[in-house]
Amino acid sequence: MASSLLIADLHLASSEEDKTNLFIKFCQEQASKVDQLFILGDLFNTWLGDDLSISSYQNVITHLKKLSTVTDVFVMTGNRDFLLGSNFEEASGCKLISEPYFLETNNKQYVLIHGDELCTDDVGYQQLKKILQHPMTKFIFLHLGKKLRLKISGQLRKKSIQAQNYKSSEIMDVNQLAVDELMNKYPDSDLIHGHTHRQDTHIGDCYTRYVLGDWSASQGNAIEINTELNWLEIN
Repeated sequence: MASSLLIADLHLASSEEDKTNLFIKFCQEQASKVDQLFILGDLFNTWLGDDLSISSYQNVITHLKKLSTVTDVFVMTGNRDFLLGSNFEEASGCKLISEPYFLETNNKQYVLIHGDELCTDDVGYQQLKKILQHPMTKFIFLHLGKKLRLKISGQLRKKSIQAQNYKSSEIMDVNQLAVDELMNKYPDSDLIHGHTHRQDTHIGDCYTRYVLGDWSASQGNAIEINTELNWLEIN
């Protein structure tokens, strides 16, 4: 059986050297020892398009490329880096995967998603996501100049932070009915996701939901699946 590591929500930024170094260390010392690494969204804090952002994260790209020679690296886009594209795949050696992704092991099956689709109580976020991630919107944005893309991205991020200040913690978490609706499609499976930054294990009657947490500059977290599932602290 293939051994796997799963992580999410690193939100790497070119200005945060310590967190980048923590991820590189993880790639060298832990991810290189398994068969598969799954990154379930928001590896990068901002991705303005392959043509602009690959050069901003060249150190990360280089180490992913090296890792991909010994470990299969699968990347799911999140709400912050949904503009990752084929040039990123080529430069990094990673493979972009769509959600939901179905991971089968010898004794268990897992549904992998980023997780924001389950936060259905946050109506404003879901409406904005539908607009921003529409193929036409992405096409137009990727054909804008660098300065304009940076300006728009900064304005959207500022508005997002302001909006979060007025939202309850419950609204920004997953909706249980949405989770149940998803998992009804995959009987005898468990769910692994990120996005909410609320690392935890939720054991239900029909399935278990594992929530990956985000990473800080000095500590991260991962799920390891080999003969069984275990949580790992990364430091």
